Amino acid sequence: MNNNKNNKLLNAFVIAIFITSFIGCTKNFDRLNTPENLITVSNINTSTLGQAFANSEYWGLVGDQSGWELMHELHASIYSQIFTTTSSGFNTDQFQEVASWVDAGWNSFYSGPAVTTNFVKNYTAQNNMVAENALARIWSVPIYERMTDFFGPIIYSQFGNGKTSVAYDSQEDIYSDFFKQLDTAIAVLKQNTTATPFGNNDLIYQGNVNKWIVFANSLRLRVAMRIVYANPQLAQQQAEEAVAAGVMTDNMSNAMILTTPNNLNYLTRWTYIDPFCMSATQESILVGFQDPRLTAFWSQGGSRTGGTMGFNGVRNGLPVILKTSALRNGSAGCSFVSKQFLPIADGGSNPSIPVMTAAEVYFLRAEGALRGWNMGGTAQEFYNDGITNSLQYWTNSSDAEIASYISSTNTPSAVPDGIVGQAFNTPPESNITVQYEAGAGFETQLEQIITQKWIDMFLSPWECWAERRRTGYPKGYAIVASLDPTIPVTSIIRRMVFAPSEYSNNSVEANKAVTLLGGPDITMTRVWWDQKPLTDYPDLSSTIVH
Repeated sequence: MNNNKNNKLLNAFVIAIFITSFIGCTKNFDRLNTPENLITVSNINTSTLGQAFANSEYWGLVGDQSGWELMHELHASIYSQIFTTTSSGFNTDQFQEVASWVDAGWNSFYSGPAVTTNFVKNYTAQNNMVAENALARIWSVPIYERMTDFFGPIIYSQFGNGKTSVAYDSQEDIYSDFFKQLDTAIAVLKQNTTATPFGNNDLIYQGNVNKWIVFANSLRLRVAMRIVYANPQLAQQQAEEAVAAGVMTDNMSNAMILTTPNNLNYLTRWTYIDPFCMSATQESILVGFQDPRLTAFWSQGGSRTGGTMGFNGVRNGLPVILKTSALRNGSAGCSFVSKQFLPIADGGSNPSIPVMTAAEVYFLRAEGALRGWNMGGTAQEFYNDGITNSLQYWTNSSDAEIASYISSTNTPSAVPDGIVGQAFNTPPESNITVQYEAGAGFETQLEQIITQKWIDMFLSPWECWAERRRTGYPKGYAIVASLDPTIPVTSIIRRMVFAPSEYSNNSVEANKAVTLLGGPDITMTRVWWDQKPLTDYPDLSSTIVH
């Protein structure tokens, strides 16, 4: 990141809205409907400031094609075992970090949505736009949460301070500040419930203050649960306060990014190529459960646009020699995403992008109740509510079909050998049932809750990876082969390394950040909240390829 350049822009109180059509590996990407000219203090008005906030919402969550999205599809989606890479050039699936991808993701965030969000927050504070400032504070939480969950310590409180050397914050301090930002914003919005900040330029709630309050409370619950193994007392306090204040209870309250032909779902703009497919973990769980969401997420194998060869997943970590064209497009090829996620020109429906949903909130409350916290009900009740809201969101399942699924004793299935000749002897991913196992132990019930959350959050891979690190679930499979001899195939990657460019452009502070990390700057060093004892993690040794 060129810190000097970005900080001077912020000190001059000038923001560039970088919305252009990307070239290179994009086929159907259109620019966001926002002016390409500079937005400066001299030409800011309600409309242009609202467009700046819309820019922050869309790009803060989705990221640009060449940078931030690399962190979605080639890190989080792989490490959470939602997708498997099928391209010979994608080595993160075999535990080999790619420096240029890390740089691209880091720089994409800090030269784009971080700048925009900071500008909106500063401008609204200086111009007494209290409701708008509250929304900017709330929005900074999910976008910075993802960054710190990727890296650990990041540039946060000192971003935009005008210095050429910018300090990092520890993850513990960042999470503590998340609660403060939400406190401040909620208090302001409660005093301004008739306001409509940013109006239709707000891509999530169109300026509905009451929905933003519920969203903020729900974010507090997510952030609280993330730190449960690092600070269980604070986690419980914040989670109980969030629920008492009012969190999402139905899909009408979901926080969704509006999509249009100009604002594409990030899968919609990525699927003009097919460098990935269904993971064996997705196959084992969804096929074994006979899950209604299977067809919402995946097409049958044998064709990019949907074949007739069944739903075929592939183990993560394939060596290059097995990443053939037949794997992607052969008669026994792996499953690509369902039609709704294809480019619009190919028949895709460009679905809205979830930021947070009622289903996730119910699963969070289920875990809290399992831990003995006051969540307003039982773990089993919230688990069932989470599944219900998820199926209502993703499918057209009837009430009877939902009830039948919730009571199902189906378990994950073995993944058959034979896809383009591969023989991996892949057992069932787990033996848990869909039906809540009320008489089982804590870890079994936690596994059920997190597995159902993982299924639901198909479009939020960064959250799935964070939860897999935090809890160890879903168990997933050992990868086929690791390119890093220091990382066993049974491992779960714990973080991304710091951006290499930071050691050149911000070297003093980048090196200090390693001390905040508490371990070497490698992918197997745990971030602060990742403190569940390894002895409580599932043993993947039985899923090593033979």
